[in-house]
Amino acid sequence: MLIALVIVLAAAGIALAARSGSGQKAAAPRAGESAGPPVRVVVPGKPGESSTVTDSDKVRAPDGVTYNAADVAFVQMMIAHHGQAVEMAKLVPGRGQNGQLLALSQRMLAVQEPEIGWLRNWLTQRKLPENDPSHDHSTMPGMQTAADMTALAGLKGAAFDERFIAMMSSHHRGAMQMAGDVMKSGEDERLRETAGEMAVEQGSEIRRMEDL
Repeated sequence: MLIALVIVLAAAGIALAARSGSGQKAAAPRAGESAGPPVRVVVPGKPGESSTVTDSDKVRAPDGVTYNAADVAFVQMMIAHHGQAVEMAKLVPGRGQNGQLLALSQRMLAVQEPEIGWLRNWLTQRKLPENDPSHDHSTMPGMQTAADMTALAGLKGAAFDERFIAMMSSHHRGAMQMAGDVMKSGEDERLRETAGEMAVEQGSEIRRMEDL
């Protein structure tokens, strides 16, 4: 037993030296990842056990699926991002004059509201919070300012339609960028597939708005 313990400790020492040896640089962060330490994640405990907090960049969901900090950040931020798109789409009835734009806005609601529910459920299953105080939602790609949202709500007719198309197109392009980032850096395969589907859908809607 003593010999085995010595072997284990020696192997651990060799592994540590290999990781921290001189002349070896840490791997560069992938696209969409921060150069700093991974986001701390709450890992649910077994029945009767307390949850633990870890800064590991890869943990497992209750169903065994792995996910990492990039996945968690994407889900938390996309809920807020989609939320603003839903808010914008709900402004169209009673303000816009283009019937095709009205139909497109209703399609956006039909797609993005269920997606918000799916994203929230993803967090709930992993016992993760919906909001992270460290996230500045105003800096997300494509997010519109509060002043822009107020100005949009004050428009009617063709002026509303034109401004809505410009703002929503920018918003969609931002969502596509975020989806691309998590597809490169995320670990949850199902989430990456969902992000890809979001990007395709929003790209299609941008083309439809360009036609209008």
